[in-house]
Amino acid sequence: MGKRAIKFSILIAVLTFASLGFTSKKETNVLKNNIENNNKSSRLVTVLPLDEKHSERVPIPYTGNDYLGFKEALAFKESQGNYFVVNTLGYLGKYQFGKGTLEMIGIYNPTKFLNDPKLQERAFEANTSRNKWILRRDIKRSVGKKINGVVITESGILAAAHLAGPGSVKKYLRSGGQLGFADAYGSTVSYYMKRFAGYDVSSVKANKKARV
Repeated sequence: MGKRAIKFSILIAVLTFASLGFTSKKETNVLKNNIENNNKSSRLVTVLPLDEKHSERVPIPYTGNDYLGFKEALAFKESQGNYFVVNTLGYLGKYQFGKGTLEMIGIYNPTKFLNDPKLQERAFEANTSRNKWILRRDIKRSVGKKINGVVITESGILAAAHLAGPGSVKKYLRSGGQLGFADAYGSTVSYYMKRFAGYDVSSVKANKKARV
């Protein structure tokens, strides 16, 4: 337990350092540090994630309002930024990917995926690009509107798509919030729309065929 606690503290320190802001070179350095500071002894199966009510009490480290800030905030919510975590439902890694989603973007070896932080980052980029293409018309129509008291933003839409899949987000937006979605731990599309609103994700390119 002592070694795990030390490694977890190092991860938190890295995330705190990230709050100073990054250039792409610095992002590479952070990824390198994460790889070096995590090893097999830090890999574990998570307990159930906090539900929305309790999650609100856990501040997400601020690393800027650009794409890097967006993905690091989402990663902290998903896994506290741990590349090597597997949750109780079998979702994998820093961004908590399901095996079905991984296969859609060309990854068929979950064990290799879990042990390769660089591959996980590429997977997140590919999946986000694919989701943006699927939801491109809904982004254009919905950004700026308010649904269930939440102002819709592009980053909120992409975060919700990471949680629920682009199909569920389409249903939510096109029904005016009447057709919702909640995962097994109680996280909803509306919550992700709110929690991850306002990031600049314009650098994400919509790509129908995005694969790793």
